[in-house]
Amino acid sequence: MDLVRRNATEADSAAQSSFKLYHYDPTIVGAVIFVLLFLGTSLFHFWQLVRARCWFLLPLAIGGIMQVIGYAGRAKSGNESPDWTLGPYIIQAILLLVAPALYAATIYMELGRIITVIDGEGHALIRKEWMTKIFVTGDVLSFILQGGGGGYQASGTLEALNTGAKIIIVGLFVQLICFGFFVVIAVAFHRSINSAPTGRSNSGIPWRKHMMALYLGSFLIMVRSIFRAAEYLQGFDGYILRHEAYLYIFDALLMFFVMVLFNIIHPSEIAAILAGGGYVHELKMDALPLHRHERLG
Repeated sequence: MDLVRRNATEADSAAQSSFKLYHYDPTIVGAVIFVLLFLGTSLFHFWQLVRARCWFLLPLAIGGIMQVIGYAGRAKSGNESPDWTLGPYIIQAILLLVAPALYAATIYMELGRIITVIDGEGHALIRKEWMTKIFVTGDVLSFILQGGGGGYQASGTLEALNTGAKIIIVGLFVQLICFGFFVVIAVAFHRSINSAPTGRSNSGIPWRKHMMALYLGSFLIMVRSIFRAAEYLQGFDGYILRHEAYLYIFDALLMFFVMVLFNIIHPSEIAAILAGGGYVHELKMDALPLHRHERLG
């Protein structure tokens, strides 16, 4: 029995000693490029949301800043190769992991506003008072699990990294389940209101354009979450973690596209109509009836 324990201890020690934070030298150039890209789109989002007073987009903009800091952490790790320190690794691991949960929160909140602005509550499977609360609560749970799992990994031991990865996987699956349910709700609402339109859904309100943006943004985040779940399910010796390019293709690039998507198709159009006027692109507000509603959560 003592021999078995000794062999197990020696095996664990060998695994720990051979463990490396990265299986490659992180690219400094790639990280700096995405620092600049995310910084540009994030600052533009802050300018847009302040100018339009579209405060429910704040989580999206904050998520962009988290991406900036995360990729700065990767650039720092690249500069340290091969003697990586734990701090930059943990910063990039946690912030890049949880930032898309903030994007999701904004997407959830916009659907509630679209439903309100076209008088579509009767077509929604869930009442609008509950819709944002349910999805954002699930999103917060996902955020806490992913962030908590990343925080658990901060000790840097192989055991902590493996345990933290299991917590992160649960958080990613919570996010995927919430997004899947959200897409079902959104598609059901869209089909229902197309079958029996309201007066406002047939007006000049550009709600269909914003629904398409929600679908595309949701699809990009879901692809990214599936990629991340596969990454953590494979473990620290998995194929994905051994090849840095996948992170930039299926995470960095997709999340940058999400931010640019909402720079271009900005939800301030919907927010302005709800407020009865304000900053709107290519929409004559005097052609639409005022439509004031209580603030949505």
